[in-house]
Amino acid sequence: MFTASDNTTVLVLFVALGILGWGYYRAKPYGKLGLLSWLQSVALMSPWLLFFTLAALGIYLNLASILFLFVASTGLYIMIGRKLREVANQDAVSPPEPLDKSSSQPETPHQAPSVPVTPVSAPVSPLQPVPLSPEDLKTIQGIFGIDTFFAIETIPYEDGVIFKGNLRSDPDTAYQQLSTKLQQRVGDRLRLFLVENPDEKPVVIVLPRTNEPTTTSIAQRVLAIILFIVTIGTTFEAVGLLLGFDFFENLNRYPDILPIAIGLLTILIVHEIAHQVIAKRYQVKFSWPFFIPTIQIGTFGAFNRFESVLPNRTVLFDVAFAGPAAGGLLSLLMLMSGLFLSHPGSLFKVPTEFFQGSVLVGLLSRAILGAQLQQTSVDISPLALIGWFGLVITALNLMPAGQLDGGRIMQAIYGRKIAGRSTLATFIVLAIASLANPLALYWALVILILQRNLERPSLNELTEPNDRRAALGLLVLFLMLAILFPLTPGLAKGLGIGT
Repeated sequence: MFTASDNTTVLVLFVALGILGWGYYRAKPYGKLGLLSWLQSVALMSPWLLFFTLAALGIYLNLASILFLFVASTGLYIMIGRKLREVANQDAVSPPEPLDKSSSQPETPHQAPSVPVTPVSAPVSPLQPVPLSPEDLKTIQGIFGIDTFFAIETIPYEDGVIFKGNLRSDPDTAYQQLSTKLQQRVGDRLRLFLVENPDEKPVVIVLPRTNEPTTTSIAQRVLAIILFIVTIGTTFEAVGLLLGFDFFENLNRYPDILPIAIGLLTILIVHEIAHQVIAKRYQVKFSWPFFIPTIQIGTFGAFNRFESVLPNRTVLFDVAFAGPAAGGLLSLLMLMSGLFLSHPGSLFKVPTEFFQGSVLVGLLSRAILGAQLQQTSVDISPLALIGWFGLVITALNLMPAGQLDGGRIMQAIYGRKIAGRSTLATFIVLAIASLANPLALYWALVILILQRNLERPSLNELTEPNDRRAALGLLVLFLMLAILFPLTPGLAKGLGIGT
């Protein structure tokens, strides 16, 4: 007979299968490329599918087995990714489409008028002016060629121009050659972007450098400092409540709070320093962090914004990944060290149900503390709680939405369209979760107000990060789910967590 927890497990399983079925339906019309992309999704979800399938059958995997499943699925993901790139590269170079003016369709009233590309020696029609001067337009047209990008149509766009056509080499090579030619002819006045249009066709966009991201103002930097000071205060208050007293009413007890507060703040600072170090390595400007203070655990992390145009999606990935990697690794080491140092008489006594709040923490605690988790309560070291809170902060920032670290990682690996869908899906999940946990509603509002937009397209938006980065992105997204996803009572009982 199924229990409520078993029903929940089966529901999760059916939802995952439904997502895969819908993905197959959407991918099938795209032929081999679509099916290979779908198989990558299967590889990504396979550890969870197998975990919940076995759990529904009453078979519970230990931590080592789960890690093996993840390593195997990552290897499979990389293999499929390489095959996908091979097929994509074979299809990338297609014969140029002839310019047939008679076959062109009339523009609808809401579209920008299109201008056929004229030879360099021909004048630009005065009836269809573009924002750039005719001389600039002729100069830009001269950078295209049969071996890079074969331009067939010109469309005015903001202060610049869009060139539609056929990509004639791999995106990275084409971008390097086109941008170099443009700089040689016009200097640094213009920027060249290689992106996809809504029809998923490669286009070249040339814009003046006046369209640069704005830098952080003095007032915004003052706000960042104020938020950091407030975050220190809420961190002290959260630790005080954890120890059983109100810090602001017992300021003289700050020595009791200081070690734990310093541990939490260290995780935050390491996270932000990692972002800044990688951004500086790529010569990218990254704003000061704007911390989000909260009484629950002191802070929910910080948000930043890029103040430079990014050269490619690899840079976006590396800067976004660096913070969670550094802060998350430090948190994980603190958690595991704290669990090993825990003993009867440790500072904190927590109910064993507390360990059911996270799949990852529950599995690690079961592996290290063993039979202690079958008691009603467990004594644990403060270091374990610091690491746990650090993992929660890291996981919240790894949610695949907007300009959160997780949203940037999704955009870097899968592109803007998938990142937009994952943002919407995250909103839906948070809205449903808020029915049981008000914290989810808080985070949904934070993302909606501050972080809902995707990052601006990079200069070369077509070249994807390599397979190693894609695997690392999968790893952190997998860990985000493992940290935030709770164990159901049935799973916890099967794993020996709780009485």
